[in-house]
Amino acid sequence: MTNNITTLGALKASGYKPKSIKDELRDNLIKRLKAGEKTVEGIIGYDETVIPDLFTAILSRHNILLLGLRGQAKTRIARQMVDLLDEWVPYISGSELYDDPLNPISWFARNEINEKGDDTLIAWLHRSERYTEKLATPDVTVADLIGDVDPIKAAALKLPYSDERVIHYGLIPRTHRQIFVINELPDLQARIQVALFNILEEKDIQIRGFKLRLPLDIQFVFTANPEDYTNRGSIVTPLKDRIESQILTHYPKTPDLSKQITHQEARLHEDQLEKINVPELIKDLVEQIAFEARASEYVDKKSGVSARLTISAFENLMSTAERRLLLNNEGSTTIRLADFIGVIPAITGKIELVYEGEQEGPAKVTHILIGKAIKTLTANYLPDPEKAKKSKTNNQYADIIDWFGKGNSITIADGLSNSEYSTALKKVPGLEDLIRALHPRTDETNRLLLMELALHALSEYSLLSKHYLTNGFEFKDMFSSLFNASIDDEDEDERGYGRDDRY
Repeated sequence: MTNNITTLGALKASGYKPKSIKDELRDNLIKRLKAGEKTVEGIIGYDETVIPDLFTAILSRHNILLLGLRGQAKTRIARQMVDLLDEWVPYISGSELYDDPLNPISWFARNEINEKGDDTLIAWLHRSERYTEKLATPDVTVADLIGDVDPIKAAALKLPYSDERVIHYGLIPRTHRQIFVINELPDLQARIQVALFNILEEKDIQIRGFKLRLPLDIQFVFTANPEDYTNRGSIVTPLKDRIESQILTHYPKTPDLSKQITHQEARLHEDQLEKINVPELIKDLVEQIAFEARASEYVDKKSGVSARLTISAFENLMSTAERRLLLNNEGSTTIRLADFIGVIPAITGKIELVYEGEQEGPAKVTHILIGKAIKTLTANYLPDPEKAKKSKTNNQYADIIDWFGKGNSITIADGLSNSEYSTALKKVPGLEDLIRALHPRTDETNRLLLMELALHALSEYSLLSKHYLTNGFEFKDMFSSLFNASIDDEDEDERGYGRDDRY
């Protein structure tokens, strides 16, 4: 339909026929599916679960409830539905409710047509403007969503309050012929939810006791977190019953899918992309932290661990490496395990702790999660330290452990230059030989990273002691650390954990 038509008469002559928004969505989805076109962009991991359910709901012309934990792309899915609307739709020019010219519902639109007939002016609304989003909060009122009587308008026009013309319409009537999204639905007070299901079912609204029949044409999409049902509120049963399709969202099933999401969403500067090398091990480790958090006894599973955790963690990781690069005036660098000191602020604010986790403290729990992630990935790159320890003839870590057992130690700080980092790791006898034997084709950069991984792995299996510094890690012999621990080591530093605290 062309958007050059400017009068009602010309619109009728063009053969235009009114269509509900749900029919628009359905018809355009059918066209895309038949043509084999990509229907949803940027949504990863839902191809076999959420997206088919969404398409089914649209084909059924249902209102939709997206139910899932935080960070599961619920709002992004709702926003993408706009692409399934017709590009342009006509409406009565000047109408607050964007009335369909052939199916007007407001007094203003009906009056315009009665007075001007086919000369009634027509305007056009682009699909990008046909989306409204509201975050539900306990302070939202009926007047905000539905509307209220405007006493000034009533006095000026000398009309009774029961007259439709004195109503100041709320957000929902103003989204007539649009997609209306209410995020965090359980946060709405019960009486507000009751007003919503009256609109869904009866197509009328009540303002100040005056009942107004207003057949609004809206595609409702609601989002909710299952945690909200117990912590903050609930969806009242009559409203839930009137939302025809409830679609369950979920976190990525595999680290590979999670990795795709992280690298799609991370906001990185082009200098970072150009100058900082990110080994695959580092990418895997960032994602594994989130998977460990979702399984951790310290983290509240009902609250969930948002995909934003890995996105923010990866951004901080790149910035930590960039800061080192700038301080050392170097042209390029590679992410190290010591750089994970920089991801702590990105993680602590994105996990809800249970009582045991609160006792440990968010920084300590973060280190526990990083440690478990390292332990999980160790098997992909190195021999099992536990099995090696039990072997009397084939302990590939023996030289390394013996060197630390003689009282030696090594500090890996996040500010070391490339040469200092290499020198520190190569100081440990047998460490480089171990990695060369296991990964003979790897380059120098990845070899150093695997050498650092070996030290972390040995500490995770209690074969070395790892001490946390404000800017990195110090590795020592396990037993000497136990016997030489001082009272001062029990004090907590500025990061919230003791210098000698282990995972």
